[in-house]
Amino acid sequence: MESYISDSKGFKISVKTEFDFEKSNPLRFYYVFQYHITIENVSATTAQLLSRKWFISNANGKEDVVEGPGVIGKRPVLSKGQSFSYSSFCPLSTMTGKMHGKFFMKSAGDGDTFDIETPEFFFSIPEEYTTL
Repeated sequence: MESYISDSKGFKISVKTEFDFEKSNPLRFYYVFQYHITIENVSATTAQLLSRKWFISNANGKEDVVEGPGVIGKRPVLSKGQSFSYSSFCPLSTMTGKMHGKFFMKSAGDGDTFDIETPEFFFSIPEEYTTL
């Protein structure tokens, strides 16, 4: 499992990725990668996650943009020291790819909105699946 970390505006975002062989179908060029994200509030500001925007690129340079409310149907509120973790997946038509994005937040105190950047993270099939 690969790990990636970023700090953005008082929030630490950790991402771990892994290849999901069971859900993939390489004969149909369908590769599924899991990603596990933890958002930790290390600031003094309580904020709610409102939405997210992802930029997903495959190995051929094709980029898709995915955006929507919350994450996995939730819009967590994070006070100082609190964290929220979730897992999701990304299907690709190539054996490698990358992803990065933003979470759009709203401050509980003054109602100001701001975004926090995720680290760029990468997907690749482990060598054990690519060698014969």
